Amino acid sequence: MWRSWATSPGRVQAAPASYSNFACSSFKDIQSLCKEENHSSSSPKKPSIFHRVRIVTSVLRNWSTAQTNPEPSPKPESCASLPGGGDGDQSVVIYFTSLRVVRKTFEDCSAVRTILRGFRVKIDERDLSMDAGFLDELKAILGRRKVTLPRVFIGGKYVGGAEEIRQLHETGELKKLLGGLPVAAGVCDECGGYRFVLCDNCDGSRKVYNEKTGFRICTACNENGLIRCHSCSYVHL
Repeated sequence: MWRSWATSPGRVQAAPASYSNFACSSFKDIQSLCKEENHSSSSPKKPSIFHRVRIVTSVLRNWSTAQTNPEPSPKPESCASLPGGGDGDQSVVIYFTSLRVVRKTFEDCSAVRTILRGFRVKIDERDLSMDAGFLDELKAILGRRKVTLPRVFIGGKYVGGAEEIRQLHETGELKKLLGGLPVAAGVCDECGGYRFVLCDNCDGSRKVYNEKTGFRICTACNENGLIRCHSCSYVHL
């Protein structure tokens, strides 16, 4: 008969003891090495004395620079006024925006424009969304880097923003300030009351062609390809 498979002498082989001992000892050694490496990497390194010296030096350098070049303190807004010349001392100038990005700012600008237009006086409306140069102009007048809108000048002198105009209108002082100023002539036929028209040089494209240099940026208009209306707008300061 056939011999049993389990009792076959050719199939049964005992593993040497050295193999098992070597595998176990090697695995333990690898585990111990990994633990030591993780422990050494998790321990934070203390910054060297040279690193601390560099930090202190940079702080002192920044402090000395701030002391030698201090930021100029902004002047009081009540003392602000438009540059002399032109019709600035004979009319109302308002800096505002027609964009609806910030709801409160847009509502304040609309409310102030409605109040001023109710007196039917000549108003120089300077929309910052139509020409970014108005923003730099307003910052220079007020002496501030950040400004809020709207801003109103009457007779060349700064009056205030939305809250001040509302208070003056409620108390009747605004009517006194606007008394004697030129009357508005109505809507301009050339620009339709927008105070801006397309540039004559580039037709609003912001590019002009030259045979020698090719296309170049138009310098006669603003970033929107617009220029101030010559019929109803004042000279850009």
